[in-house]
Amino acid sequence: MNNRNLHRAARKIFASFVLLFLLHFASTARAQQFHWVKLAPFPDPCPELIGATSNGKLFVFGGLLGPKVKGLVYEYDPAADKWIKKKNMPLPAHHAMAVGYGDKIYLFGGGGEPIPGGGNWMPLDNSWEYDTVHDTWKALAPVPTPRGAGVAALVGTKVYVIGGASVHPGAKLVSLTPNGPHRSLDTNEVYDISTNKWAARAPMPTGRNHMAVGVVNGKIYVIGGRVGSVFVVASATDIVEEYDPATDTWGYARARMPTTRSGLTFATYAGKIYVIGGEYLNNLIVGAFRDIEAYDPASDTWSMLPPMDEPRNAPASAVIGNRLYIISGQMQSGSIGGEALASSSVEALEFDSK
Repeated sequence: MNNRNLHRAARKIFASFVLLFLLHFASTARAQQFHWVKLAPFPDPCPELIGATSNGKLFVFGGLLGPKVKGLVYEYDPAADKWIKKKNMPLPAHHAMAVGYGDKIYLFGGGGEPIPGGGNWMPLDNSWEYDTVHDTWKALAPVPTPRGAGVAALVGTKVYVIGGASVHPGAKLVSLTPNGPHRSLDTNEVYDISTNKWAARAPMPTGRNHMAVGVVNGKIYVIGGRVGSVFVVASATDIVEEYDPATDTWGYARARMPTTRSGLTFATYAGKIYVIGGEYLNNLIVGAFRDIEAYDPASDTWSMLPPMDEPRNAPASAVIGNRLYIISGQMQSGSIGGEALASSSVEALEFDSK
C-alpha cells in the first residue's frame, strides 16, 4: 500500500474513532438528564476553597487570593439560597482537605501563612473538628505528614488523607516556593474519628497533588492532579488509581481521565465521581477549564456533561440532594494573579430525581 492509501486509511480509522466517541457521549447525555441552576453569588470570591456538607447545609473553607491566606468559613442554606458568614478557621489556611461526618466537618493540613520572605505555601499538620451547629472549632491529633493540596476521603468513621505536597523527607519545614526544593507525596495516612488517632497505610502508586477523589462502594478513586511541584509549572497527569481500604491495597490503573488537568474540584453522586474545572499549563497553553467529566467505577468508563458557564480553577464543590454545587474559584490559571479573575459565580448541576 502506498503512502497516499495509508494516509487515507488512517483518516478513515480516525474519523470512525471520533464518531464512536461522540456517539458514546451523546447516548450518555440522553440517559442522564440534568440542567444548570444559577444561585446566590459567593460573598468573598477566591480560589483554593474546599467544600463539605453537614445536615443538609454546604460549608466552604479556606481561600487564597494573591499572597493573602483567607481561612474563610461560609455556610450555604439551599432552601433559602443564602450565604451566612461563620467564624474563620483558627489558623488561616488554603488547599486544606475536608470531609463531613454527622454535624461535624473535619479539616486537615493545607497551606498556611509563609515565613517572612517565603512563598505563600507553609505546609501545615493541623487537624480540626468544626461543629456546624455551634460554629466552634476543636484541635485534633495533628496530621503525621504536614502537607496541602492532597485529598481526604471518608469510609465509615475513618478519613484517608492521601497525597499532597510538602518538603523532602528530613528537610526543615519551610515555605514552599516555585524554585525551592519540595515534592509531591504518595503518603496515605488514615485518621480514625472515633479514637482521634492516625495510622500509616499503603502509599499511593503515583505521588501527586491538586487532584480529585471519590468514594464508591467502599473504594477510593484518586483522579488526575499534578506531579512534582505543588505549583502549576509542574506536569499534570490523567492517571486514575483505585484504593481498597479493606485490604490496604492499590489496584490496577483505571481508565484515564479524558482531559488532563489539575486544580480540580470534585463530588460523588449516584455511584459516579464528577471532576470539575481545573487548570493546565505548558509552553503553549495556560488556562482554566469549563469541563465536567463523570467517572463510573462500575464500568470503568468516562462521560462528559454540559460545561459550566465560565472556566473555574480551584473552586469548591459538594452534593446536596440531587444538586452538584460549584462555588467561586478563579477564571484563569493560578499562575495568573489578580482579584478581577476571581469568580463569585455559584451554580448547581441539577439531576433528574427519577
